Amino acid sequence: MKDRKIKFRYFTIMEWEKEQDFLRQEGLKGWRFTKATLLGIYHFEKCEPEDVVYQLDYNPDGIAHKEQYVQMFQDCGWEYIQDYFGYSYFRKPASEMAGNEEIFCDDESRLEMVKRIFLSRMVPLIAIFFLLIIPNLYTQSTNHSLAGYALNWGFWILFILYLFLFLVLGRQFWKYWKKLSR
Repeated sequence: MKDRKIKFRYFTIMEWEKEQDFLRQEGLKGWRFTKATLLGIYHFEKCEPEDVVYQLDYNPDGIAHKEQYVQMFQDCGWEYIQDYFGYSYFRKPASEMAGNEEIFCDDESRLEMVKRIFLSRMVPLIAIFFLLIIPNLYTQSTNHSLAGYALNWGFWILFILYLFLFLVLGRQFWKYWKKLSR
């Protein structure tokens, strides 16, 4: 019987709650989350089935002051697992939870996290889109060499991918923002 397994699941930056639920469900099946690597690769080790609540926090300032940041959560009973792609992963046995305990105690703190995610992830993508992709679409459309056509197609593909990404993430961000702003 295997003691370790790797699973691939992709969650967008606005789907951390789904990611938390996924990790909890794996724990109920007897697989303890050990780390996340690359995009969407989760590592687990075999354990007794247990109900463990996972919480993710996106706080670059916390990571910059890691010792105090982690200690603050440990003082509240959360076990620190790792930092990955800006998120800090914590877990706590459900039996030790005081009701529906969460790292974020109110909608205002959740909104602040959403703002941090947006500013650190979406703003750089928007800058790349407007400073690199859009101008190159124009300049490569006037280049009639074989390399120019290839680059033009490449930039059109990037344009479409970025547009799709902005629409999906923008929609998720807007829905979550509206839900918490009520």
